[in-house]
Amino acid sequence: MGELFAVVSGKGGTGKTSVCAGLAAALAEEGKAVLCIDCDVGLRNLDIALGLSDGGALSFLDVSEGGYSLEDAPRHPDYPTLAFLTAPMNRAVEEIDPKALGRLLAKAQKAFDYVFLDAPAGVDTGFRLVSQSADRFLLVTGAGPAAVRDAARVGDLLELTGKKNVRLVVNRVDRKLLGAVCLTVDDVMDTAGLPLAGVIPEDPRVTLAASFSQSLLRYAPRCPAAKACRRIAKRIQGFHVPIALR
Repeated sequence: MGELFAVVSGKGGTGKTSVCAGLAAALAEEGKAVLCIDCDVGLRNLDIALGLSDGGALSFLDVSEGGYSLEDAPRHPDYPTLAFLTAPMNRAVEEIDPKALGRLLAKAQKAFDYVFLDAPAGVDTGFRLVSQSADRFLLVTGAGPAAVRDAARVGDLLELTGKKNVRLVVNRVDRKLLGAVCLTVDDVMDTAGLPLAGVIPEDPRVTLAASFSQSLLRYAPRCPAAKACRRIAKRIQGFHVPIALR
């Protein structure tokens, strides 16, 4: 049975979608069978972060409503074990059947080693749809006080609904900025009240990779953000890897 992760955030701008894409690519590099599902209905961008914006795509509704099977999900040209389903554009999130999505995800867990759900930012209907279907969460935050406060709120909401397996990813970390405001990653963890999955530094190559319609790990395989994604992917698999920003 594969592992199902919802990648969530308290607010937009934390780089949640880029983190989701980077982790999926890092696991696929190792030959793991990975399915990425964009669950941000109406604002889908995961295809860009994955380097798949030039290709065709099926939505998860195309599969969950029976028109297609998981085997029809497009594969990444650079990572043959990485499949992708996009979000529908012709259906309001309130009209999506959570039971049908749950059945799709149960099938996906049997077919893939890892399934990642890129949830919409915030705690509205789309977040609730995703959170009720997942039992493992990666909560992406920036290091700024507003982002950390929002992340703590999301963590509290997940705990209230019985979700216990929530780990924090501190993204877009600027070491100089943290030092200037006398903050450390430990401070961020303490405020959010969650265990740490990893830290990813601010890296302009994340934006450049998307601009050139490429996966970050292909565009700049040795850049700090790519290395950080690989370290978090190792931790997801249970390996002990030191936290680092380089």
